[in-house]
Amino acid sequence: MSQSAPIPCDEVVGDDALLVLFANGDRWAAQELTRRLAPRTFAVAVRVLGDRAEAEDVTQEAMMRLWKMAPDWQQGQAQVSSWLYRVAMNLCLDRKRRSRGGTVGLDQVPDPQDPKPGVLEQIQQSARWDALQAGLMRLPDRQRQAVVLRHIEELSNPEIAVIMDISVEAVESLTARGKRALAQALAGQREALGYGDD
Repeated sequence: MSQSAPIPCDEVVGDDALLVLFANGDRWAAQELTRRLAPRTFAVAVRVLGDRAEAEDVTQEAMMRLWKMAPDWQQGQAQVSSWLYRVAMNLCLDRKRRSRGGTVGLDQVPDPQDPKPGVLEQIQQSARWDALQAGLMRLPDRQRQAVVLRHIEELSNPEIAVIMDISVEAVESLTARGKRALAQALAGQREALGYGDD
């Protein structure tokens, strides 16, 4: 059995270094990268596709591509997470192109899984996420991607530009248009979002 490194803190070993370790045969590095990157990649894919099963497939395929390219990874060229998001976005676009016209029911979108809030708060939170998801699904694909990456994943505009392979100005434009369209779509949803009680 190969000797594996002791498990360090997240701040000590970056994604870049973990990918290099994986390429050199370190299984712990693959587990750690999967733990860090797969949940966020899945969350982005669910928001872009609106389908949990499709998002799982996209996440699995994106991670497989990460493992395949690991031996050729050049440190410092890009962030591993940005590269993975870009691959996931392209896979989402491919799936959307193949299934044009297909819609997904909101019951297929996972509820947030936070064990801390009480039942009423969970119901309210679920209603908010459902309304948000419905609004997101009305946006054009590129606007949805930009809004999800900027306002849900909280990435910077330069990071999004790399992921989407567009200029920072184009990201700003897509995000602004997507935000306006989303606000318009949610304008009549104050009660569902829990803001109509006052």
